[in-house]
Order: sequence, then C-alpha cells, then structure tokens
Amino acid sequence: MDLADGLLDHPYDVYRRLRDSAPVHRITGPDGTPAWLVTRYDDVRDALADPRLSLDKRHATAGTYKGFSLPPALDANLLNMDPPDHTRVRRLVGRAFTPRRVQGLRAPIRRTADALLDALGPHGSADLVAAYAAPLPITVICDLLGIPDRHRLDFRVWTDSLVAPDPARPEAGKEAVVALLEYFTRLLRDKRAEPDDDLLSDLIAVRDDGDRLSEDELMSLAFLILFAGYENAMQLIGNSVLALLSHPDQLAALRRDPGLLPGAVEEFARYEGPALLAIRRFPVEDVTIGGVTVPAGETVWVSPAAANRDPARFPDPDRLDLGRDAGGHLTLGHGIHYCLGAPLARAETEIALAALLERFPDLALGEGALRWRRSLRARGLVALPVTY
Repeated sequence: MDLADGLLDHPYDVYRRLRDSAPVHRITGPDGTPAWLVTRYDDVRDALADPRLSLDKRHATAGTYKGFSLPPALDANLLNMDPPDHTRVRRLVGRAFTPRRVQGLRAPIRRTADALLDALGPHGSADLVAAYAAPLPITVICDLLGIPDRHRLDFRVWTDSLVAPDPARPEAGKEAVVALLEYFTRLLRDKRAEPDDDLLSDLIAVRDDGDRLSEDELMSLAFLILFAGYENAMQLIGNSVLALLSHPDQLAALRRDPGLLPGAVEEFARYEGPALLAIRRFPVEDVTIGGVTVPAGETVWVSPAAANRDPARFPDPDRLDLGRDAGGHLTLGHGIHYCLGAPLARAETEIALAALLERFPDLALGEGALRWRRSLRARGLVALPVTY
C-alpha cells in the first residue's frame, strides 16, 4: 500500500484496518521507497526496544532510504545513534538535563502561560495554536537553552519552516537549517566565553571521566532539544485542548476534579499524541516481527499512534476516558530511546491546560473547519479556533 492512502485525513481509521488485517505491512514510505509498517501494540513496543533495529541510517541498504538530510553538525544527535555512542551521549546529557532542572521550570512555565492568556483578554476569540500552544513551548525551550529574548521570534520562524513546510517555498527548510547552524555556532562560542545558568552552558561543561560532548554533538543536541521540544509540546497541547472541547463530558469531569489532570495528560498522549510514526529503523540482520521476516537494511516504520489505539492493550481505545489508566502508551517511546524530554513535555502540557481551564470557564470551539498538519509523521493542528 501507499502510506499516504487515507492517513493524512483519517489516520486512526487506516491504522484500525491495518491492525485488523495483519501485524506488519509492506508499504511505500513517505520518501517513495519501500518500507515495513508495524501497527500492533506488542510488536511496536518490542520493536522500539529491539537492539537489532538500528537508528543509524548507515545500516540502510544502499539506494533505499532517502529521508531528510541534515549537515553533519546537526546530524550527530540521539535520534541517529546506537550504542555505544548513544549510551555515552545520553549519559552526558542526563548529567545536565536533570529532573531538578525540569522541576525548576514549572514556575516559569506557569508565568509564561499566564502572560500569554493575559494577552488574549478576558473574552473574545483566537487561534489557540498561534496565541498559546506554539509560543509557550518555544519560550520554555529558549529559556532552557539560554537563548536571548531578541532571537526567539527567529527561532519560531525557523522551526515552523521545518515542522510545517510551505509548499510554495520549498527552499525555506534548507534556509532554516543554514540559519540554525550559523546561530548555534555563534551561541556556543558565546556560552564558552561567558557561561550562564542554562542547559547549553551545562552541556558545554559536562564531562564524565574526561569524556565530553564533541562540537557536532553539542550542536546537534541543541538542535534536537529545540526542534523536538517545541514541536511535540505544541502539538500535544493543541491536541489535548481539542480532545477536551470535543468531549464535553470529559471536560466537565476535569473541571469538577482538577486532580485528574496528571493522568489526563497521559490519556491525551495516548488518544491523540503528536507522533504518528516513530523514527525509522534499519535491521542490522534479518528480523522477524509479528511473524513477518524483514530483511536486513530495509526501512522499518513503527506507529505509536496505531499501537496506542490497539484494543488488545487499551479496551475501547477510540474513546477518550480521563479515568483510564493510560500508562504504557508509546507516544514518548520505549527502551533506551525513550524521550529524554518526556518530563518537560508532561509538565508543559499539564500547566498549559490548568492555566487555560482556570482562566476561561466557558472555553469552546470556534467557527471554522479544523485543519491538521499535512504530515505522515506528525499529528498536530495548523490552527485551533476557540471562543472564551
């Protein structure tokens, strides 16, 4: 099948049919090359943690995977690494990206959320993505990395060019990559000369038994933290608000009991997470998945979105249920590649929703058709019209 068939408009309907018919499907991937798609929960979970499925595209059969090309200075990131390099870099990053640091961001996140809601005024209508779901995470990520206020609008423009490319400007993505590379080169130089109390300064300084991050690893990590931290949080916040406003009974339950919110974030991530497909993988040897043998070097796509709606794992999976135990969802990955920024994404979403619901007791969907980003990999809204 062509992976684009129906997925852009009705992904969960397509994934349901695929799950029901077979565990693994031969497909045409987003780049036009053959690939294998894994959709059932147990198979997806196992594949995410299988060391025989490499993230390093050097294991791809020559002439097959095309994918998105980044310059080497931005490509040396955790999404392209296997052990032992992955183990080393993740250990070093973990020494700087601590739970204490994330906990310390909660108060600033709430202040940013409140300031954005203040700007909306007490009543009216707005695009909640442009006014809230997007500027909140870009502000948080820039605070985390130590990026000055005057450059934050540039970062949002560059990141949006990569997250949601404009078909009328195909060159914009490459221009954004060049601009990000030039900016991070200057920023790293400045942080070395004058370290500050931010993650980037800590990543420059961190070492373990004399080992430290290389220049390309530092640059790539800064790019990954910016890009993934902004994109995933923006989409999860927007998707969560839409899910609530589309399910008045669940919204009412959450308003009655705000203590449901931490568990609700897990259910939102399961029900309408920001990722339809995980990062592509390449078997280093022939691998059997769901009874299907995938030859070494061929592209494997696993779908957290399909797995999270598997009735074998989550009963009545197409129903939003904030009382559900959604633990074990695969939106944030599994195994050694589990999302490093998961605690931050959870905190941002929880705080964003709490502030929004407290401020606007009559929040409702506005007029106009909802538009989803035209992406086979990411699941997020282009705009979310609301009234308040």
